[in-house]
Amino acid sequence: MIRVLHVVTYMGRGGLETMLMNYYRHIDRSKVQFDFLVHREFEADYDEEIKSLGGRIYHVSRLVPWSRRYKAELRRFFRTHPEYKIVHVHQDCLSSVALQCAKDCGIPVRIAHSHNSNQDKNIKYLFKRYYMRKIPETATELFACGKAAGDWMFGGKTYRLLPNAIAAGKYIYEEEKAKKIKKELGLEKNIVIGHIGRFNPQKNHKFLIDIFEKCFEKNQKVRLMLIGDGEGRKEIENKVKERGLQDKVLFMGVRRDVPELLQAMDVFVFPSLYEGLPVTMIEEQAAGVPAVISDRVSKECIITKGLVKVERLEETPEQWADEILKQAKISKSDRSEEIKKAKYDVETTAKWLEEYYLKKAEVN
Repeated sequence: MIRVLHVVTYMGRGGLETMLMNYYRHIDRSKVQFDFLVHREFEADYDEEIKSLGGRIYHVSRLVPWSRRYKAELRRFFRTHPEYKIVHVHQDCLSSVALQCAKDCGIPVRIAHSHNSNQDKNIKYLFKRYYMRKIPETATELFACGKAAGDWMFGGKTYRLLPNAIAAGKYIYEEEKAKKIKKELGLEKNIVIGHIGRFNPQKNHKFLIDIFEKCFEKNQKVRLMLIGDGEGRKEIENKVKERGLQDKVLFMGVRRDVPELLQAMDVFVFPSLYEGLPVTMIEEQAAGVPAVISDRVSKECIITKGLVKVERLEETPEQWADEILKQAKISKSDRSEEIKKAKYDVETTAKWLEEYYLKKAEVN
């Protein structure tokens, strides 16, 4: 058996972490085990499951790319764990820091994985771009969740696509199940608009609330279900109160039952400022939920026929509301075969990844 070290921020229920867990659950763990190097001290959502599957979790200091102490800590870790011949890094623009330390310590297989097609344009943007340019020279392998993410991060270098695959069978739409979950949530008479994502600028929650306000003006039966958490949640909660919508918006927090909650949604809305290939888009299509997404989300994520409508971010909240209410009228149905045909079912893709790791370990 080989052990592969995944370098992440922490194993919360975000998109890339959920994708990793989907693969981890479906590989042959008697042949390949996943371990995780995390940059937070607290216990995250997936930690208990990782340990139950035989994985190890190591904690290091928060990532400070220019810190000599941080880099020394990473090198010390790699040198005291010679069992790792494969390091798979998921830190987007800053992945080159861990990759360089792994390279310095002689780790032969160093994978950089792009999960996004842009970054927030804040004070950190320029130095993130600086470190991003170093990724191809520190990595031996380049992975991306989709073409947009790979083209953006790797600047013309050759990379492999690894789909954000899911266990499609968990998401199959069932009418009676959907009715039951809606009733349990007190939403049986409502049109449920859903969104899944961390509360950060990328996900564009402020605009989403503007859109929902217009939806409610047009149809008082609508309700907004927000799944996720993050630093920006309080600001969005305040905006909802300012608009007098607090009884119409459900802040669900981080959930373990996303497949079930998707059953309760009538339409999914994703107005992100940028995305690679979000796993939530694969999940909502597998659940047969119609969607309206921004034109900044990679079109690669549209893998079902007639289920996803693309709307320009420059359009008004009212225009978005009109499209959302139209999409909400589409009848939901089982789309699992389309997911499998598009090769986003993890049963197949996990086998490929398992064999890839084994071949790399054998050569090195």
